Amino acid sequence: MPTVARPDTEAPSRAVAEPAPPASPALPRFDLVLLAVSVAGISLSAPLISATAAPALAIALWRNVMSVGVLGPYALLRHRAELRGIGRRALLLAMAAGALLAVHFALWMPSLRMTSVASATALVTTTPLWTILLMRLFGRRAPRLVWIGMCVAFSGVLVLTGVDLSLSSRALLGDGLALGAGLAAAGYMLLGSEVRRTVSTTAYTLVCYTTTAVVLLGICLATGTSLAGWSAGVWWQIALLMVAAQLLGHSLSNRVIRTLGPSITSTAILLETPGAALIAAVWLGQLPPVAAYPAVGLILLGLVLVARGGRSR
Repeated sequence: MPTVARPDTEAPSRAVAEPAPPASPALPRFDLVLLAVSVAGISLSAPLISATAAPALAIALWRNVMSVGVLGPYALLRHRAELRGIGRRALLLAMAAGALLAVHFALWMPSLRMTSVASATALVTTTPLWTILLMRLFGRRAPRLVWIGMCVAFSGVLVLTGVDLSLSSRALLGDGLALGAGLAAAGYMLLGSEVRRTVSTTAYTLVCYTTTAVVLLGICLATGTSLAGWSAGVWWQIALLMVAAQLLGHSLSNRVIRTLGPSITSTAILLETPGAALIAAVWLGQLPPVAAYPAVGLILLGLVLVARGGRSR
């Protein structure tokens, strides 16, 4: 007859230890540092645009021209054959994405001169919400948590626009431009994701940024925007914007998304809103009204729920 083990009285040497649950893999510390640098660079973008003494459309144009100047030689050297062989459909989609990116810049940058940095940044970061709505139009369904997050975020949008309406109609117009910029960015991201199925990031980015610069040049010429005649300090500020937002901001976030994952990366980038608001408060002395803080908090909470819902799916 088999002996029944009695765990309460067995010697420790004979006890059978249960296997420990597998530990979660540690996040790469270096990539976390890079992500922090990326968030800092993106957060500097809005206050720097607001502080630069040049027309907003001109800043948008020269930012993209400088980006093409930095990226172009490398892309032409390493991806010349790919650029020559891009198919007609991929080329047209990349150019359409560049046009939408130009619309994004043309709306968002002027909004920073009409409303507070905190409001404009919070509203332009609603890009994930517009992306989900656009995908729904094409038959893609989102999880319930994503829709809950969207409702929370849009309630924050309504509160924030109501606060700005109480300040001035100009601030409300700035809110509308920032929301439109978020919508344009959603279309840009969806088209870009389709192009990158068959085209490398470098080749796609060169075509996209070149198109953005050309479209912005046309907008500047059509609106009579001054494109030169500023001090050297202004040009340095535009160059700093290109380095902070493009090279350190978006490029590093694209670098770490492979190891940290889209959920962590996208949620961390939401820190752009409080980061930009803090920089604007310290550097520009720009403090949004007290009633705006709960609204910004609702927007951020909704976007976090959207990110978590997307991750669960």
